Parts: sequence; structure tokens; C-alpha cells
Amino acid sequence: MPSLPPFPALPPVPQPDPDLAARVQHRLNRKTKPQGALGAIEALALRLALIQGHEAPRLHAPQLLVCAADHGLSRQGTSAYPREVTAQMVANMLQGGAAVSVLARQHGLALTVADCGVDAPPHPEATPMRVRAAGGTDDASLVPAMTEAEAQACLARGMAWLEGRPGNALLLGEMGIGNTASASLLMHALTGTPLVDCVGRGTGLDDAGLAHKRAVLARAVAANPGATAPGASPWAVAAAFGGFEILTLAGAALAAAAQRRVIVVDGFITTAAVALAEALCPGVRHACVAAHASAEAAHRAWLGHLGLAPLLQLDLRLGEGSGAALAWPLLPAACALLNEMASFDSAGVSERAA
Repeated sequence: MPSLPPFPALPPVPQPDPDLAARVQHRLNRKTKPQGALGAIEALALRLALIQGHEAPRLHAPQLLVCAADHGLSRQGTSAYPREVTAQMVANMLQGGAAVSVLARQHGLALTVADCGVDAPPHPEATPMRVRAAGGTDDASLVPAMTEAEAQACLARGMAWLEGRPGNALLLGEMGIGNTASASLLMHALTGTPLVDCVGRGTGLDDAGLAHKRAVLARAVAANPGATAPGASPWAVAAAFGGFEILTLAGAALAAAAQRRVIVVDGFITTAAVALAEALCPGVRHACVAAHASAEAAHRAWLGHLGLAPLLQLDLRLGEGSGAALAWPLLPAACALLNEMASFDSAGVSERAA
């Protein structure tokens, strides 16, 4: 195992300013349009202003972090795809052929693909962020997926990665065969939602595959009773059910929230990362924008637990950060409308009759 760095103190996360919210809402209401006519884009503009703590939010140098790792649970047949696809897709991303690679090029997103625990020899172009020399997590249906020290090391690596990165926006992506199983367990433990309602088809399981996945995850809950006990610590939950890539993303999200960077959450697995970060450091969710509600059955409900409203509904279930990249153009558009659209006063436009 690589040496684990000392765990850093968790930074404070700014909370929304109600006075700023009132000022920005007033600006939106005075634009040359009926109040609320831009719908969710107005809410997005307000959210971006609150995240940055400024009436005129602006975005620059967006970073897209895709964390990849394998899961011991995948050895139990919880996915429709074989385990080696994780390493294959890392190579595809780095070669520019994956969906997220195409979208990152199209939208000018700086793409980092990090190896947080892929069960294969390290790819020379992947950013090394492993906490184990080889292999993915342990099989959570038998033992905890990792130790609490490993969970903390993943979080610390994610936080450290963000330091020195330019820009003020972070888009989250992931790759890991079996990681919807991990995310389902995390949702069950963190929200108390019945397990059956947290488990979906992932990469496309049929009915028999879904039933098998639910049975395996029920065994994982039974094997890790401390993670679902009343008052269980987030670290116990993370160690029992987490993935190396999920914890690393949680660390990056936590650091981004502390720095007032906008966090664009992709799908079900990156929502798990944000939920863990929120459990460790309440307020992280306020820095988040939900890109979309995925086809994974429980995703919309989990976003609701976090108070996040998805921008898009496209029935996506790819992961990789593809949904975050697709939603990205809406964010600079919202900033531009807030900052550049004329008001009734400045444009000399008559207002609605009383």
C-alpha cells in the first residue's frame, strides 16, 4: 500500500447569504421579461451567485475530474459488464474516444482522468491517486470495502488534487464497473431509504440481474451492521460501502465547496460522492448544481434528499461525467443573462400593467 498522508482538517464551507439572495432575486425580477419567465435558468443564476458570494457570478477554466476504480462487489455479478471494462474505458477516455472526452473537447473542459484503484496495471497517462498498490475495494458483501484510514486517504487525495487547479468550477465524473452497487448502499445508509428503493439496473441489468444485485446488496448490509446502525459515523459508512473513486470525488467536492467553486454533479455515483461530503461537512450541497436526473431509479429521490433540482431529464445512464458536460453550457448562459440582460429601467421598456 502507498504511504497514507496525514488526514487534513476539514475546511469550513460557506453557507448561502440570504441578503445576497434577496439582492440577486431583485435583479432577476427587474430584467426585461415577465417574472420567472426564464424558469429554472433564473434559479440557476441565483444559485451560482450564492455559491460565488457575488451578485455578478462568472465562470472560468472549468475542471472535469473523472475518478476511476474497481469494486469488490463486482465479483458477485452486480453489473451487466465485466470488471476489466473499467481499465479499458480509462484508456478510451485518455485516447479521446469516450463520450466524456468528446464533450470535454467540445465545451473546453479541462479533463483529468484519475486512477483511484483500477484493478489493472496503471495507465501511464492516468493521474495516479491510488491508496492501494493494486486491486479495487474489498467485497462489501463479506467485509468492509476499505478501512477508515483508506477512506480518509482517498478524501485527502481528492482535496489535494484541487489545490493549485485553476478555475472556479468543478465537474464530477466517474468510471467503475459495480459502482452503482456501492452508491446504492451509500444511499441506504446515509438516507435511511429502504434498500430495495435504492437499487437500480445500473448499466442495464435485466429483471433476473436486478434481483441478484438486490440480494447481494442485502448481504452487504448484513455483513456491515455498524454502517447502518443508528448514529453510524460517515467514516464507518464510507469504509463499509464506499468506492475509492467515490471518496476521492467527495474530497474534491469538499475542497471545491470551501473555495466557493461551483460543483456540477453528474449522475447517481457522483451524487453519492456529494452526499458523503455533505455528511462529513454540512453545507457542501449548497455549492452543487445537479446536471440531470439519470435513468437510475433512485437518483431523483437522492437529489431531493440533498435539496438539488436537476437541470436536465435525458434518461442518461452512462456516467463518466457525461451528463455534467452536457449541462455545462447552461451555467455560463445563466451567468450571462444575469450580468448582461437589460432591466426595465435601463432599456426603457414598459412593465406589466397593474
